[in-house]
Amino acid sequence: MSAQWQEQVSLKPYNTFGIDVRARYFTEAHNDDEVRQALADARQHDVPVLVIGGGSNLLLTADVQALVLRMASRGLRILADDGRRVIVEAEAGEPWHPFVQWSLAQGLAGLENLSLIPGTVGAAPMQNIGAYGVEIKDVFVGLTALDRETGELHDFDLEGCQFAYRDSLFKQHPGRWLILRVRFALSRVMQAHLDYGPVRQRLSEQGISQPTAQNVSDAICSIRREKLPDPVELGNAGSFFKNPVVAAVLADKIRLQYPGLVAYPQADGQMKLAAGWLIEQAGWKGHREGDAGVHRLQSLVLVNYGQATGLQLHQLAQKIQADILERFGVRLEMEPNLY
Repeated sequence: MSAQWQEQVSLKPYNTFGIDVRARYFTEAHNDDEVRQALADARQHDVPVLVIGGGSNLLLTADVQALVLRMASRGLRILADDGRRVIVEAEAGEPWHPFVQWSLAQGLAGLENLSLIPGTVGAAPMQNIGAYGVEIKDVFVGLTALDRETGELHDFDLEGCQFAYRDSLFKQHPGRWLILRVRFALSRVMQAHLDYGPVRQRLSEQGISQPTAQNVSDAICSIRREKLPDPVELGNAGSFFKNPVVAAVLADKIRLQYPGLVAYPQADGQMKLAAGWLIEQAGWKGHREGDAGVHRLQSLVLVNYGQATGLQLHQLAQKIQADILERFGVRLEMEPNLY
């Protein structure tokens, strides 16, 4: 094996659920050359590769019989600045929230609604991460990815990424593309996105009528800390299920029995339902099976109370999915990638 590879490495520090499984081989890549070398060595030895960033969107259900390649590249830079629109580029291994805070420190707006999301820059486009009315696609300019089939670099624009709700080309074709760096269009002129009531209310409570990007970020951080457990203290991967999009007729049917249904009209006439609301109505909030459980404050979050296995968490998720389907006729889809 390659001299840079470690063997039988615990992945507990490398996934936010804190699942203690082992990687057959493990290495880190700090630049493009190290990425290429790791992939070449893996091909030479006929070893599959699992690429990870912060491990915040990953549920490990067994030991990984592969090379786990952790993206550890760092670098933040401003590529263009016309005094209003600023193009910034971040390496894939940059932790997401510190990157957001860096952009705010430069006086740039656009990422503030995405504050305190765990993970890395390189993983963000995979899921088209979003929060409080903003998604990656809203500020995205482009990214550079390595084609693992040809070894060539490819630049993707917004259209090429095929972004959708918590989805992208890269999620649809796992194992094909390895994201190396991502570019965003930010602004020196604040355009606040305050469509979500809790953010506007928090700012109002603070007496802020014309918020800065930093004000919005601070408000969202405080809300997220109140609602969501810190993975350092309680293993989790944030929202475990996507908010399902269903036909309006099904939403109307559910509302007849549950007048308090939380639903948002979509441009195509369908309705996006709040998965957390469905799960809470079904009585799963705070439910616990051994060390696998549903968070007591946020029913959309599955948690590891200490010694839960990925398999136990997956089994709990499947029980919730089956119950929601039976009660409401709604299929819930997991957000984390299963391995």
